[in-house]
Amino acid sequence: MKPLHFVPFVVILALGVAFWLGNGRAGQEELPSTMIGLPAPDLMLDGFAGEPELTRALLDGEGLKLVNFWASWCAPCRVEHPNLVAIAEAGVPVYGINYKDDPAKAADFLAELGNPYAAIGADTNGRNGFGWGVYGVPETYLIDGAGRIVLRVAGPVTSSTFARDLGPALEAAGITVRLGE
Repeated sequence: MKPLHFVPFVVILALGVAFWLGNGRAGQEELPSTMIGLPAPDLMLDGFAGEPELTRALLDGEGLKLVNFWASWCAPCRVEHPNLVAIAEAGVPVYGINYKDDPAKAADFLAELGNPYAAIGADTNGRNGFGWGVYGVPETYLIDGAGRIVLRVAGPVTSSTFARDLGPALEAAGITVRLGE
């Protein structure tokens, strides 16, 4: 065999090793957000049948609150949902923005899994998500009492992302949340 016959194999092997070594280093949780420290953007949402309307005014005022972009078609949204319920039960207002979803399927999702949202709006065309810098659902933003974004969780709120990011921010504000995971 000639030595040049091994070149494609070596190139493919090198690429595989490079991808393997890089896996997890640029995960969703590391995606940058230019919104940190800025006021939460205005909201131009459609109503969500039978639920209190999410307005920008709800994001101002004392205390921490969460804004969660979610959809019924989103598998990671289903994974994080029990954690959002636990956060809401601990007294943190959680506001939902249903993202590019079928209203009936979204309502079924909440009927099946429970509704942690103090108010909900529907972002049927994705314009609100664009204004917030959403890469994809789920994404969750922690808003302070001045209505500013202090933290972003890209991807589902799992026990590990909670322990790393959201949990310490809530603990610093004197809020204890026990996740069921």
